[in-house]
Amino acid sequence: QVQLVESGGGLVHPGGSLRLSCAASGFTLEYYAIGWFRQAPGKEREAVSAISVSGANTYYADSVRGRFTISRDNAKNTVYLQMNSLKPEDTAVYYCATRKAFYCSACYYTAADQYNYWGQGTQVTVSS
Repeated sequence: QVQLVESGGGLVHPGGSLRLSCAASGFTLEYYAIGWFRQAPGKEREAVSAISVSGANTYYADSVRGRFTISRDNAKNTVYLQMNSLKPEDTAVYYCATRKAFYCSACYYTAADQYNYWGQGTQVTVSS
């Protein structure tokens, strides 16, 4: 059974850091592209970051570029999102998602409907 489990969310002060983890089970992430999305109350789900199968290509939304870093550890079957210099507007539920990408190791995907499997989400709250 394919499953993604996010962890690492919580309450942090503005300027603080968190590292989100997305652990996969039931399959190996080695041939899957990964995306991180977030959804704030009353807003649509948006792509935050994405990484290709090879790990060589990454995407960041303008709002997080330079502050967030996505990485993958295929040996641990886990993807990470390091979030630094957090702002109150980063407050949201963060989701990881994955899809097969056997034929394009350099591709990343930024649309929610391009992904097949989703985690349950982890809450990130940035507040003083």
